[in-house]
Amino acid sequence: MLKIPSHIAVLTSGGDAPGMNAAIRAVVRSAVYYGKKITGIYNGYEGLINGNFQELNSRSVKYILNQGGTFLKSARSDRFRTPEGRKQAYDNLAKTGIDALIVIGGDGSFTGAKIFSEEYDFQVIGVPGTIDNDLYGTDFTIGYDTATNTAIECIDKIRDTASSHDRLFLVEVMGRDSGFIALRSAIAAGALDVIMPENDTTYDHLVETINRAGKNKKFSNIIVVAEGNKLGNIFEISNFLKGKFPHLDIKVTILGHLQRGGSPTVYDRVLASKLGVAAVEGLLIGRNKVMAGVMHQQIIYTPFEEAITRKAYINPELIRINKILTI
Repeated sequence: MLKIPSHIAVLTSGGDAPGMNAAIRAVVRSAVYYGKKITGIYNGYEGLINGNFQELNSRSVKYILNQGGTFLKSARSDRFRTPEGRKQAYDNLAKTGIDALIVIGGDGSFTGAKIFSEEYDFQVIGVPGTIDNDLYGTDFTIGYDTATNTAIECIDKIRDTASSHDRLFLVEVMGRDSGFIALRSAIAAGALDVIMPENDTTYDHLVETINRAGKNKKFSNIIVVAEGNKLGNIFEISNFLKGKFPHLDIKVTILGHLQRGGSPTVYDRVLASKLGVAAVEGLLIGRNKVMAGVMHQQIIYTPFEEAITRKAYINPELIRINKILTI
């Protein structure tokens, strides 16, 4: 028999991502709309263990739609990795009368949610909040579009100085072991090349690319480097190129956590709103141990196991387009 939750909790876990606040807002207002109690858990799984709970209502989430970060805060929790920590978390939920949980985060957050749900037969749904866009079961994750737009804004400014001084810039973007931000940024910025985990760029290829650019009289050259690429860290790549091209003024820029901050884009706000509603509605129809996602404009629910273990693949058409446009 389907047990419909009456008291839902929501938390954000792992790295923050622009649009998480919009997702929290959607969860809270959807729960209120359907007549359910809703509680916010502060500081992620650590807050779950510490009992850092606050009952929320529609007014609790006013004016947060446009804010980056997460007002519920986020924290990584070593204690939640232990049976003792998860037992304390469950006891706090049971004591408060919470019978369902929504976790906004990435694969590490969903791994914890899956284990917890299996140990205590507790209903949990995930909402994909990560700039890396590396989760299977959704075309885009919350924060990815904003992070890419932030990267482009920075790269456009770097191009101004690159063209003023005939410089070659290596620009590192985030994405962990995924090249989604790197490839999309490279295409949008008209970069000379992109180095990312999904391609097998070699040093010989880079030398050939830079030589070709010189022959074509390209003077404002930018190479986008994904932090998790297989070739090496950005300083190793820079040192190699300086040895091969001593006449070039080669600079390194690491965008870093700039990409996590800022007001979310329209796309991320709408995506977060859709997924927040989908998470609540999924709980109400008995979904459990799944991630709410959007694929081909449709809401789908992907089991945590698949979302975590299956790889989100970059569209090969984008790789092909980038290759054509870098000539």
